[in-house]
Amino acid sequence: MVQIGHQDEEEKPRFAKLSANQSIETITMQEAMELFSLPRVLGTYNDQELAVNVGRFGPYIKLGEQFISIPKGEDLHTMDLDRAIVLLGEKELAEAPIAHYKELPVTKGKGRFGPFIKWDGIFINIPRAYDFDNLSDSDINELIEKKLEKEANRYIQNWPTDKISIENGRWGPFIKFNKKMLKLGKKADGTKYEAADLATVELDAVKAMIELQVPGAFSKKAKAPAKKTATKKAAPKKTATKSATKKAAPKKKS
Repeated sequence: MVQIGHQDEEEKPRFAKLSANQSIETITMQEAMELFSLPRVLGTYNDQELAVNVGRFGPYIKLGEQFISIPKGEDLHTMDLDRAIVLLGEKELAEAPIAHYKELPVTKGKGRFGPFIKWDGIFINIPRAYDFDNLSDSDINELIEKKLEKEANRYIQNWPTDKISIENGRWGPFIKFNKKMLKLGKKADGTKYEAADLATVELDAVKAMIELQVPGAFSKKAKAPAKKTATKKAAPKKTATKSATKKAAPKKKS
């Protein structure tokens, strides 16, 4: 990466990631400054502002409030509006519905975890047993129905507003709190919870199990007082001088 500014300065430093064909050992000042030209506004399309930028998951086009990922290898520093519109058209064609299930469109794509289909906001990974490039209607119906069945059996109880759920896992039921997967505790008499018990256990009892594993999970954190910004005094300028000491030559013996 390259950086403008320093952490000790009042303004936060700016960072830019090097492109794949650049090296920190050979990058020039001009090339480094070009990296800070992003995001670039290329113009308007469909009465919306169109810009390009690089994000956490790669390059993308921002059209209004939409973020559309584009293939890696595109030079965002030289891309013009016409090229961006072509990429948008290719993306729309690739994401066109390939089928419908219960009158809702099914689309397909390739993501971080491989090929998938998307239906009603649900992403369904495609196993290798299926031919991703030639999915039939029966394949699509089967994949969606399997996913729905799995999701239906996933939750034993769910409290979305508290971000807490009791779910069936590969190794048995567990508690999910935010993104943490926690163990189920035991009942007051020391015995394990059975499936019928988990379907009726109260939220307060589940919170108590969470609190044992995540102390302070439900205590409100006090806001830290705002730090006072100290005014920095300008340091006196130092005058750099060069000095050299010469060793005295040994005297010749007479």
